[in-house]
Amino acid sequence: MKVLFQSRKTVFTVPGGDTIQMIKTREYLAHLGITADISTELEPDLAAYDIVHLFNLVRPQEAYLQAANARRWGRKVALSTIYVSYAEYEKKMRGGLAGIASKLLDPGQTEYLKVAARAWRNREYSKGTAALLLHGYRELQERVLDMTDVLLPNSASEMRRLVNDFPGALKKPFVIVPNAFDRKLFAGRPAASAPEIEKYRGCVLCVARIEGLKNQLNLVRAMRGLPWPLVLIGRQAPNHARYLDRIRAEAGTDVHILGPVEHAMLPQYYQAARVHTLVSWMETTGLSSLEAGAMGCQLVITDKGDTRDYFRDYAFYCDPASVESIRAAVITAYISPPDPGLKDYLSSSFTWDKTALKTLEGYSLLLGPGRSAVSALNDSVEAVLAGRMVA
Repeated sequence: MKVLFQSRKTVFTVPGGDTIQMIKTREYLAHLGITADISTELEPDLAAYDIVHLFNLVRPQEAYLQAANARRWGRKVALSTIYVSYAEYEKKMRGGLAGIASKLLDPGQTEYLKVAARAWRNREYSKGTAALLLHGYRELQERVLDMTDVLLPNSASEMRRLVNDFPGALKKPFVIVPNAFDRKLFAGRPAASAPEIEKYRGCVLCVARIEGLKNQLNLVRAMRGLPWPLVLIGRQAPNHARYLDRIRAEAGTDVHILGPVEHAMLPQYYQAARVHTLVSWMETTGLSSLEAGAMGCQLVITDKGDTRDYFRDYAFYCDPASVESIRAAVITAYISPPDPGLKDYLSSSFTWDKTALKTLEGYSLLLGPGRSAVSALNDSVEAVLAGRMVA
């Protein structure tokens, strides 16, 4: 079986959780004998592929053309929906004309305007952009779903949200494919920290893109006056320079803004931290929370989105709109003894080998009774049971 992964044009230039999910799923499918290539082209040649696997319904302008291309080639389509809703953030936190528009318009109309703005300001324009501007944001998402043969949401909560917004999605077969962390890199073993990292020992850490959606400004405000340093790691998102300036303006001497850090170095920062925070306005998972939890950090997490599907009662939840709620969660997490069950729970539940197996289960639904997918799935399960898969 050969699969083509397809996603948004900016998946590598503006990397996010969908980037990691795509790369790691490809890597671990290879352990199962499944070859997957990655393309951001809108209408590639599909002669060599059996399945097209799309990522990210929030960017329908690319997914629409990629799905339509798959249909023309007679290929089956799997969709990792990664379906988030930014409506609450847009209404409560957006400033300027964008904020006014989000309060007056429905979420689909707001996203339509954002696509138009990016086309003009960032030159993000393609045939897909033209299709979105012609048909509308929600309409294009509907068309992508209509052309999809199997849905692969990251949680049951995400699937419920998708069905709530698009009732027709309930007619599609689906497999819950959980997100995961790299157990080889974030195994929870003690890491020797470099001197420049050791100075942050006992800190409160946040690993996330610097942008309004991730809510670092409220985190900075919540940490004001607390006796522990706050360390922010992450690349500034496009068009969020002013947001970063606001963070710097309100940050005290105990706030350390480090910018992007090489992924391989993150275990040392997690090992040094006492608490990891991700107080976003919306998270389907929060990959950095998985990594930090596996390294033994206490977790403070937003209560918006799908986080409870992943972290259950192992995390301290907060309301991202409330500085007081964030502050209380950080204090409680910091002074509470770590739960020894967290590492074992994450390591047994959210690993990329399991993500690959669930993905392959979705592919088997596409190819029906044909031997290729079913045999591969059975052989892969046997490999896991025999301990032959790389974990």
